[in-house]
Amino acid sequence: MKTVSLITFGCAKNLVDSEVMAGCLREAGYALASDLSKSDIVILNTCGFIGPAKDEAVAAIENALALKRKKPSTRVVIAGCFTERYEPELRKTYPRVDAWVGVKDYDQIVSIVEGKDFRASDRTFLLSHRTPRALSTPASWAYLKISEGCSHRCAFCSIPLIKGTYRSRPISSILEEARRLAAAGVKEINLISQDTTYFGRDKNRSGRLAGLLRGLTEIGGLEWIRILYGYPEEITSGLLEAMREPKICPYLDIPFQHAAPALVRKMKRAMDGDRALRLLERIRKNLPGAAIRTSLIVGFPGEGPSEFRALQSFVREAAFDHLGVFTYSREDGTAAYRFGDPIDERLKQERREAILSLQAGISSSKLKEHVGRTLDVLLEGAWKEDAKTLIGRARFQAPEVDGVVFVRRPSRSDLPLGPIQKVEITASDVYDLQGKTAE
Repeated sequence: MKTVSLITFGCAKNLVDSEVMAGCLREAGYALASDLSKSDIVILNTCGFIGPAKDEAVAAIENALALKRKKPSTRVVIAGCFTERYEPELRKTYPRVDAWVGVKDYDQIVSIVEGKDFRASDRTFLLSHRTPRALSTPASWAYLKISEGCSHRCAFCSIPLIKGTYRSRPISSILEEARRLAAAGVKEINLISQDTTYFGRDKNRSGRLAGLLRGLTEIGGLEWIRILYGYPEEITSGLLEAMREPKICPYLDIPFQHAAPALVRKMKRAMDGDRALRLLERIRKNLPGAAIRTSLIVGFPGEGPSEFRALQSFVREAAFDHLGVFTYSREDGTAAYRFGDPIDERLKQERREAILSLQAGISSSKLKEHVGRTLDVLLEGAWKEDAKTLIGRARFQAPEVDGVVFVRRPSRSDLPLGPIQKVEITASDVYDLQGKTAE
């Protein structure tokens, strides 16, 4: 039996693609391993979205090839978005790589690693409920990809160049996959795509996300359903109404990117800070207790001191529960490429740190409000630094990107714990909570 090490870089959507490749390989009799040095095959599923991700991919490729020099029989396969964007150049730079896989042929990975002929696709791979998949997340939760590609054309974004236009999965297929996940013991599913709120619009069926949510709530065993990656323009009254159902986590991940009107227009985005604040007010009115996450970009060409102050003011007033900040990365092929990259990297980093520092105060203040409360917490497993402490998340915390809840085990360590526990919150810090199981 040959062993495969499969390393994933980038976002949750990449992780699902890796799970598909792992599932196909496992069905074909391959064993999955974590030790690269003892593996017959090393697969790197790369990200090519922004500069730092590409740098990470290059370093990983060179490390894999260094391993191959020590053990020449090792097959090195480079997959994912970085390959999709730059395969011709990469082939020239790294001729010792055994195979290259873009974003169209994940389901053909067995033939690819074995050097067999296969029928290459001309479209980005879109999984179905029949697609093999080996989950790599904790047993209590999983990602569920509902579409592929993006039909927006934001000036800074390379995703449409890599993934192509938006394609929704059939609702019946998504529901069947969700049923199988629930039957395997999964309690939380996190809906992901390049834009979850666009779901169905590629088929001229607006409002399909609300219908999908209603179908998911009827699946026995599922307790939490979360939506990630939604465009602000698609947050409709119908969607907010559907999200009031108890199984739906009142959580929205809405990338606003910036607030200064001129800069937002230059980014080819539709919602500046004033409109965004009105949307947030509507969300919080119609979905009480909603947790909102956003992503922002600093250092976009044209961001002067006044534009940055507008962004800071927006962050203060919006009072997001969670926030991520990227420094602008100039990407070839995008509309913004012609603007150059005039803002110094050090200034970009200073602005990023300023926004994160501002958000730290907001986050700390919000988390203090939970001290003394009892929350439902989805447990993920033991904390690696202390076996007596478990790690979990509350309904307002998404996996991998938000904070966590550190939970002390009950005094009776033999007490069986279900995946969702009542936890009394005893302390908070900037991003995480601490608590103990309610005995």
